[in-house]
Amino acid sequence: MSSRPSLSNAPAIARLHANALHNLLDLNSVETADGVPFIRAGGGYEEPWTRDAAINSWNAASLVSPDIARSTLELVCETDTDGEHIVAQDNQWWDQVVWITAAWRHLLRTGDVAFGREARHIGRRTLAHLHTERFDAGTGLYRGPALMQDGISGYPTPPNDPAITSSFVLDYPIAATLFSLSTNLSYVLGLEALANLDEADGVPAPALRERASALRKAIDAAFWSEEDGTYRYVLPGDPTEWPEVGPHIELAGLALVIETGLCSPERAVHLLETTHREPFGHVNVWPHYTDRYSPEHPGRHNAILWPMVMGMWGSSAAEVRHLGAFDQVLTDLQRLVDGSDGDFFEVYNARDGSVDGGWQISEVWSSLPNQTWSATAFLKLVHEGLFGLRFGTGGLRFEPLVPARFDGAGLHNVAYRGATVSVTLQGHGDQIASIRINGRDVDLDAAAHLPASATGPQDVIVTLR
Repeated sequence: MSSRPSLSNAPAIARLHANALHNLLDLNSVETADGVPFIRAGGGYEEPWTRDAAINSWNAASLVSPDIARSTLELVCETDTDGEHIVAQDNQWWDQVVWITAAWRHLLRTGDVAFGREARHIGRRTLAHLHTERFDAGTGLYRGPALMQDGISGYPTPPNDPAITSSFVLDYPIAATLFSLSTNLSYVLGLEALANLDEADGVPAPALRERASALRKAIDAAFWSEEDGTYRYVLPGDPTEWPEVGPHIELAGLALVIETGLCSPERAVHLLETTHREPFGHVNVWPHYTDRYSPEHPGRHNAILWPMVMGMWGSSAAEVRHLGAFDQVLTDLQRLVDGSDGDFFEVYNARDGSVDGGWQISEVWSSLPNQTWSATAFLKLVHEGLFGLRFGTGGLRFEPLVPARFDGAGLHNVAYRGATVSVTLQGHGDQIASIRINGRDVDLDAAAHLPASATGPQDVIVTLR
């Protein structure tokens, strides 16, 4: 079952919101040859990929299309040699752990207990395999390329090697041993999600909590640069092969620093206010790798705009209720998609906002149309940022973050478990004055404003000041 939310009194983004839902629910909800429904990665990607399946599910699909989201998450799993299910064991192993986080967030949105139990077992097997193969006891970190950088254009030289002409990062031998900020934070999320799945099934998970805590400490110690006032992007697996760590930052990694609460609120504000932004938005990796790329020839995974990663940045701003940073990202994405006639493309140029796939291995790459996670990133910013939907074990909280131009905006027909929710915003800002549901005031400090057991229409009015 799918629901199709709608907006009112939000003319700046209503068309793009409808287009994003059309992208997810119509254009990219397809079937396998055997008739199994799934969400494809986009107009140029016909097969389900673990990373895309996970990110699209937690961005929006688990809320607006829960049945197909579940089917997609199941489709990127396989049967292991002992007959048990595990996340597909492809050559982009660093993507596998994000599946566990998506599974937990799916359970929060849907209450699908049967899937939660299935996901718990899949997650345990997957994480055990990853820990055996990829954990480095000396550093306390997990080895592997970055969450979004599966192409060599996202890395310095070395590991880049001009003598190799492949675009795939693992075709560069020493890339497999590096440590990256975003991937290690993805393991933090995965460990904590698996602990949550265990506890939801009545099983205490102190060992998983302890591992997540130890990993947090290892990440902060290894990646924070006091000199630069930010977190490093990648570290060499063997310093003798790669002696110098450059000044580069990774937007997805910094977003996860904030989302996971790795840093203090004060440091989060510092990152949101000082991280470099190009004229049309915050780029994937900054600065340019000048041995290969430049403002005129941006690298595909370097100083260029991926809407999905921009969405992560905006969501991190919403997590710490930084209205200015959140509004900037929402405005940037709106401007990009308006500039491509309402279509959500894969990659955009950071200097002029044009559709631009960037350079890699001395070639210009395409930026493909109807990219699903570009659309779902926008949906998440609207649903969970602007309208503040927050999903917990006991139900739904409302924590909207409202720029002045959205005073009076409404979100309608959101299917949440057994309820149909509509939210109207009154006023603007980041301070909530009151919440009324079906005409009754609710306790702002309650763990859940709307219980998970709620059914039927739920009319929510949030007043801000």
